[in-house]
Amino acid sequence: MNNKVDLLGYYGSDEVIACSAWTSTSRDLTNEKRSRIGKLISMLWREGHETPFEKGVVHFLVDCEIASHIHLLKHRISSLNAESARYKELKEDKYYLPEDWTEIRNSNPNLRIDGNGEKHQKWTTILRRYTELGNLLYHQCVEDIEPTLGRKRAKESARFFKTYNSQIQADIMFNMRSFANFIKLRNSEHAQKEIREIAQSMWDLVESIEGEPFKHTLEAIQCRLG
Repeated sequence: MNNKVDLLGYYGSDEVIACSAWTSTSRDLTNEKRSRIGKLISMLWREGHETPFEKGVVHFLVDCEIASHIHLLKHRISSLNAESARYKELKEDKYYLPEDWTEIRNSNPNLRIDGNGEKHQKWTTILRRYTELGNLLYHQCVEDIEPTLGRKRAKESARFFKTYNSQIQADIMFNMRSFANFIKLRNSEHAQKEIREIAQSMWDLVESIEGEPFKHTLEAIQCRLG
C-alpha cells in the first residue's frame, strides 16, 4: 500500500497572519493595507519575524510506514496523534513496499525468506513475505500472551514483531512556521525518499486550497528555500 496524505482542513490565511503582525500598530484593514499583505508577508519571513505565521494552521491525515512516522514526530508541531499498538491490537495489517526496489534481486542464492522459495528472489518479494510473517507472529503472540500476562502487556509487547514498514494512520497539524521547518528538512534531496514524498504531497495540497489563502506565505517560504 502506498503512503497517503489527505488535507483535513486549515485555519487562517495570509490576511490573518498579516493582521497578527499589525496588532502592534493597528489591525484595521483598508484596501490599501490589503494590497500590501504580500510585501508584508515577504518582509516578515525574510527578516525572521516568524511568530505571526503561527496563526495559520494546516491539518492532515497521513497513512505512512513507521519510519516516516518517526520523522514526523521529530518536528516542532502543534499536535500529532496516531494509531497505537500499545492501546489496541492492529487488526488491519497495512504495510509499505519501496517502489524503487521493484526489479532489484537478492544476490545471495543461500539467503531466502523460506526454504522452498526460488533463488535470487526480488527484494520486494522478500520484504513482503518477511512482513507477512511478522504480522502472523504478532497476532498469534497477542493471543498466546494475553491469558498469562493480560491484554495490555500482550498488545504492547507483541508489537515487537511489527516491522518498520508497517503502516499506521496519524493525525498531524502544523502551524505555518512549523510547516516551513518541516518542508525545509523533509522535502530536501537529503531526506529519505518516503518522507520527502509525504512532504511534497502536503505542500501540493496546501498550495491547491481553493482561493489560495496562503499564497504569499508559500511564496515567502519557497523564496527562502531557493
